[in-house]
Amino acid sequence: MFNHTRVTQFILRGFSDIPEWRLVAVLFFSLVYAFALLGNILVITAVVTDSRLHSPMYFFLKNLCFVDLSYTSVTIPKALETTLQGSGVISYFECVIQFYIFFILGSTEYFLLTAMAYDRCMAIYRPLLYGAVMSQRLCCALVVLAWVGGALYAAFLALNTFSLPFCGPNVVEHFCDIPPLMRLSCADFHSSEEMVFAVGSCVIMNSFALKVLSYIRIISTVLWMPSVDGRWKAFSTCSSHLTTVLLFYTNASFTYLKSASQYSPTQGCLASIFYSILTPSLNPVIYCLRNRDMKVALHRLYCQRKF
Repeated sequence: MFNHTRVTQFILRGFSDIPEWRLVAVLFFSLVYAFALLGNILVITAVVTDSRLHSPMYFFLKNLCFVDLSYTSVTIPKALETTLQGSGVISYFECVIQFYIFFILGSTEYFLLTAMAYDRCMAIYRPLLYGAVMSQRLCCALVVLAWVGGALYAAFLALNTFSLPFCGPNVVEHFCDIPPLMRLSCADFHSSEEMVFAVGSCVIMNSFALKVLSYIRIISTVLWMPSVDGRWKAFSTCSSHLTTVLLFYTNASFTYLKSASQYSPTQGCLASIFYSILTPSLNPVIYCLRNRDMKVALHRLYCQRKF
């Protein structure tokens, strides 16, 4: 009877199964989560309040920080509560909603990084036409397109995953994700998994190709610059974005480019912690450390708050 009963809720595991380590894990991830919130909020506030940062590059950065801010808030508070209690329960409908919002934000960040690569390409390859090409209207259109693309891709992933029947067991990691959910299906999930790979490959590879083409153009333009200072300045404006892209692709590839049948709960938990908590926390640091204008804006913001 149990094997043929449809699952109406899922049991969430916390960050640690060891009772003695639960409080330590909650304190650590609470600090990381607070750091991610504070870092992203500071970057957004600096971009909004400082008129010198009202440019396409910082417009995209502001939207990226908002996505990271929301990205962590979808999963971490519930995971912290689950860890503190030892285990938690999430209803089937809540799991669907969490899954959908999580992948909307993740996919939107992916498309935003593509728009940011195009922005950097135009700034270096066509600096004289940059202001005319990267108008406010185009920047807003690229952000809206990123959100629409993220919503459509997340809808496909949700429909493909939750069309599978779940009839027990129903224990997942600290949030609803594709590999652990597919492994809980009581039907053959390989066709659904192949569908994810096929559609995901088309979406991801096309977006990845645009990033690669942008950086090929950037590198070829920078290498032809006669001034060493000019080359260094051009590379420094792209290094933060490139670091974020590499972090994002490395984590996503490690998690989603292998079969759900090969999924390891321990490795999956570590990977999900990295891309759902640590990467959104590192992005503000990466952009602030490598960007002089951002450091000046944050310093001015701090001085205004202090005095």
